[in-house]
Amino acid sequence: MKVSFFATLRDITGIKDSERFQAATVEELLNNLCVSYGEKFAAWIWEQGQLSNNIMILVNGRAIHHLNGIQTRLKATDEIAIFPKVAGG
Repeated sequence: MKVSFFATLRDITGIKDSERFQAATVEELLNNLCVSYGEKFAAWIWEQGQLSNNIMILVNGRAIHHLNGIQTRLKATDEIAIFPKVAGG
């Protein structure tokens, strides 16, 4: 699967995308990414044991909140995009 990082998360990981991760669910993928990229990355992803409201995750272009949330099942051919939500005025 291809995992792409955007904005601040790209700065934290130091890469645009990676194909080295495999996982059965979005939650498993996020946990694997947190192990690899450390506490700063994890602080963006998790908030009090729940997915942070400051993050958006797409699987094949569809937001996971329209799928099965962090329990969304993943396949080796999936493309996952992870980026911080932005606010503006």
